[in-house]
Amino acid sequence: MTQTIYPVPRYRDARGAIEFLKRTFGFDEVSVTQGEGGRIVHAELNVGAGLVMLSSSDGSDALFPAGPSTFYVAVQDPDAHHDRAKGAGAEVVMELTDQPYGSREYAARDPEGNVWCFGTYRPQA
Repeated sequence: MTQTIYPVPRYRDARGAIEFLKRTFGFDEVSVTQGEGGRIVHAELNVGAGLVMLSSSDGSDALFPAGPSTFYVAVQDPDAHHDRAKGAGAEVVMELTDQPYGSREYAARDPEGNVWCFGTYRPQA
């Protein structure tokens, strides 16, 4: 099945967010489009079979504001993923947990307050 929903977090420091997501959580940079003054107007990063888009926000855009959100990413090995994130200095806000619905997961906060959850649960459409 083709992905049909694409999370679009907005960051005050989009370049820093891209580097953090790559180094800490293993995202791959697909494309980055910069505008005036190096502002990131559109970036695409993939992780596994998923893709997120992100951009810069200076807080003045009421239509598409920056602000903390929560994201969930299915991964094969949450233990190894957790160890990588922790080793890269991520703030782990929920340690590895076996959930009652069968998932093993953890959660970490990015530098701008978004919470990224990683686990084995894979919802079915």
